[in-house]
Amino acid sequence: MRRSGTLPRLLAPAGSEDAFYAALAAGADAVYLGGKAYNARAFAPNFDGETLSRCIAEAHARGVEVYVTLNTLLWERELEGALAYATELWSMGVDALICADIGLITLLRRHLPEMPVHASTQVSLHSATGAEEVEDLGFEVVVLAREVDGEGILEAVRRAKAKVEVFVHGALCVCHSGQCLFSSLVGGRSGNRGECAQPCRLPYGEGYPLSLKDLCLASHIPALIESGVECLKIEGRMKSAAYVWGVTRIYRRLLDEGRAATPAEIAELKEIFSRDGFTDGYYTGAHFGAMTGVRREADKEESRQHREVPPLTPVPLTGVCEILPDAPARLTLSDPLGRVAEVTGDVPSPARSAPLTEEGVKLRLSKTGGTPYALPPDRITLRLGEGLNLSPASLNGLRRRALDVLLANEREPVAPAAVAPAAPAFSSLGRTALFVRRDLYENTRDAHGFFDVVFVPLWEIEHMDALPAGVWLPPVIMDGEEPQISRLLEVARARGVRYALCGGAAQVSLARRAGLEIVGDFRLNITNSHAAAYWREHGVTDAVLSPELTLPRLRALSGRLLVYGRIPMMLTERCYAAKGNPKQCGDACRKGAKLVDRRGIEFPILSLPPHRNQIFNSIPTYLCDRRGELPRHLGEHYLFTVEEPEEVREVMDKASKGLPLARQVRRLPK
Repeated sequence: MRRSGTLPRLLAPAGSEDAFYAALAAGADAVYLGGKAYNARAFAPNFDGETLSRCIAEAHARGVEVYVTLNTLLWERELEGALAYATELWSMGVDALICADIGLITLLRRHLPEMPVHASTQVSLHSATGAEEVEDLGFEVVVLAREVDGEGILEAVRRAKAKVEVFVHGALCVCHSGQCLFSSLVGGRSGNRGECAQPCRLPYGEGYPLSLKDLCLASHIPALIESGVECLKIEGRMKSAAYVWGVTRIYRRLLDEGRAATPAEIAELKEIFSRDGFTDGYYTGAHFGAMTGVRREADKEESRQHREVPPLTPVPLTGVCEILPDAPARLTLSDPLGRVAEVTGDVPSPARSAPLTEEGVKLRLSKTGGTPYALPPDRITLRLGEGLNLSPASLNGLRRRALDVLLANEREPVAPAAVAPAAPAFSSLGRTALFVRRDLYENTRDAHGFFDVVFVPLWEIEHMDALPAGVWLPPVIMDGEEPQISRLLEVARARGVRYALCGGAAQVSLARRAGLEIVGDFRLNITNSHAAAYWREHGVTDAVLSPELTLPRLRALSGRLLVYGRIPMMLTERCYAAKGNPKQCGDACRKGAKLVDRRGIEFPILSLPPHRNQIFNSIPTYLCDRRGELPRHLGEHYLFTVEEPEEVREVMDKASKGLPLARQVRRLPK
């Protein structure tokens, strides 16, 4: 927990070198950016090694830290390259890595333990319990999900050992971070791999129900300061330098003055960039408010007026130079951060004709071009003996060595480590199935002998006469929802339930406390053997692997494969079944709804408590007629959502015989 009384750090984005310098000019305490690979903004310009080294020097000269995002899910064969890149970043002086893949994080802790690691929002931490569950990964900072409200932030700060970071401004995804497969399944571009095609910004039905306004918490700065959060984060690695400078500058001012934004400052933020205004609905808990918005022509016209970014001012140095008879020349440079560089050079010789002059020496020493520093002649104190000479090369060398000391990165290089696959992690439970709807389960119970373990939603068990062997925990659990979840888990355990299907760190923790055997849902985002091994060590005995894995990548993993079902593509905090009005929840939520895109394709929506929605793919995945192509060691998992009972029976009948379904289905990418 951060100590009360200190300001949160202000973390600004940079998708380009110009944006990076804009963040420095605006007063950011730290800047986060991506390299050329393994980051969740693959379409930003990003930074190569030479550019990044230059930016690190500029930032460190000002006491600003640089964080690099390695925040995509990684395939097995990418782990070694990602770890090698992380060791290179360590040697360059990067201050922290922002990571999402659990497999990579375990390797970093093992092979690069001194590198600070921050848990990306893609890790999908919605509560203090979730943060506590992954404490052994050694996160220095955890970035909470954007959907966590003010009370949840306070609870996380109070309980989590890691420091807490929250987003305060920028674009919002309508889907919970780390849980979106819409772009991947429909467009073939994975949001979890940095390639999101932004389907949430497209029209559906008569409007843009998935396009949220940008987040703006500028009116809540005093409460955020008081909360004890470590860091306030601005989103925007795809944005211009003008955006980064303008937004960062305003939040810098608000933090320094400890106050909320004025109406004029909110208006200025809106002029810089907005989607028909801003929202603070997640922070305040007003999920049913006016959170949706699109980028109008008027918004774009306002933004065109904000283009000027002031140049980055060099860091002023103070110098003391001594050039005296019979002694090596000496130069001492001091920067505003209190760092001192003292170097010595050649011994001056008696001048034969034109001795050194004070003006000439100061002019030579003040040439700091190509560095973050400025050394004006009037900030140099010079003690110069009479009738002495020192070559221009000697003076230049003296200056360069002193600047090199100030810019020096004292880290020792680390040799890259080889990465072998982790041992197989999971043991199969046989054939499993999740029935998202209680009525569908109850109307097809006569056919359940086909499955070894069946899961039903935990929140339905008090309405059921007979329970199957497993329960499915909600895919998101906030701190305030945990008491009810814990109570239901105890009821389930008392009624003979043995297994819990869990899709997140908090769910794993709560199920373990209840004494249930844990099965991982696909939301654990297991895409490599080291992620699987981590969850196995945390008590997950079997797990559904990521549906983004292709056939070749599946062969290296143990676990289970979704062989039938409409894959969940988005989990939203807002309830679309109730059409934005909580008073309409009830029958509307129970019946579900649908999302219709521009081509007339329908995506079913089912309601999850308290008012969340799950948006499913328009067609089911089906692989049972292609078992000969699938790795034989993987277990089978089925997902039933909006099917009718006869469709469930058809799936079981065809699957048992290895026959195709007589309807359109999705296949596994090769």
